[in-house]
Amino acid sequence: MKTPVAITSIASFSPLGKTPAEVWNEYLNPRTLITAKQIGDNHSLVAPISEALAEKVLALRISDAKYKSLDNSVLFAILASREAVKNAGWREATFGVNIGSSRGATHLFEKHHQEFLETGKTPTLASPTTTLGNISTWVAHDLKSKGPELSHSITCSTALHAVLNGIAWLQAGMADRFLVGGSEAPLTPFTIAQMQALKIYAKADSGYPCKALDLDKTNNSMVLGEGAAMACLELGEQKNALAYITGFGYATDDLQHSISITDEADCFQKSMKMALGDLNPNEIDVVVMHAPGTIKGDKSEYNAIQKTFDTLPMLTTNKWKVGHTFGASGMLSLEMAILMIQNQQFIGVPFVTEQNPRKGIRNILINAVGFGGNAVSILISSTT
Repeated sequence: MKTPVAITSIASFSPLGKTPAEVWNEYLNPRTLITAKQIGDNHSLVAPISEALAEKVLALRISDAKYKSLDNSVLFAILASREAVKNAGWREATFGVNIGSSRGATHLFEKHHQEFLETGKTPTLASPTTTLGNISTWVAHDLKSKGPELSHSITCSTALHAVLNGIAWLQAGMADRFLVGGSEAPLTPFTIAQMQALKIYAKADSGYPCKALDLDKTNNSMVLGEGAAMACLELGEQKNALAYITGFGYATDDLQHSISITDEADCFQKSMKMALGDLNPNEIDVVVMHAPGTIKGDKSEYNAIQKTFDTLPMLTTNKWKVGHTFGASGMLSLEMAILMIQNQQFIGVPFVTEQNPRKGIRNILINAVGFGGNAVSILISSTT
């Protein structure tokens, strides 16, 4: 990278909580946050936000007449963005906003479509409240920002693609500060049915329903979670930096079909090597894997890591705990990485043996990939 990019704040709103202390304490607890919940007419394994956080979403919804018709994916994003900007100390609203979502306003879309099937009509706001652009637009409105507003969907690597966009704008001198992230509220009947149709969804309500990073599992075990996470990016050295982005990579796999990934995840091999640049791979202490809990997805990414590193770094993922939050997942992984650097403590997967423990944690690589084989790898480094 021409100039490192400082992460001056990161905030989330998820099953883990909403403050850094809450999130870190939850990571220290080996319990999963996945539970069986009534979704539509069926009970499904999901990782929902807590009742306390749901009350905050409701409070936001009724705080402004304009917010009453918004999807939870937008409200999650507003709550996380407010916290991120406050923690970064951005008092002036001169910053860009790039927030994405894999599915967007899923709940509203399903609700309005059902109404259309039943009545042949839709509510007046059906279209404007279900467009993907809602997320960045409403966040920018809420924060009164004066910079560019971008929304996008690049499936499950959406949040890390937002990071790439933020880096590009900053490096190009087109902005001084950028708020980036992802938000997802996919715990709806139709969304879960889609994942079940792919035969990748967990069925067993065991101690750990999602067996992410368990390379010996014999059944797919992906589970959906919900939430949002945002980061504040600034170019160059900053006194309040939590960590620095020192490398980035991206690549697209050569697909055999619409959801495939090659056996050795060529896309991840390319994105990780691009992110490493001239850095010795042995300098990487941890890789936060995408590892969705599927047999093929976990194994192929592990194979790619083996191809990239002579000596494996410590490997981890958070999907065993919070499920797969689609477009928000990459940013939640980034948050986990920053917390490990700040606390100098590795958070592993309870049912997986820790590999090659390191004495310190300075450099962490974060991976994300989605349908379409669009991989992103972000390298972050400590400030010391």
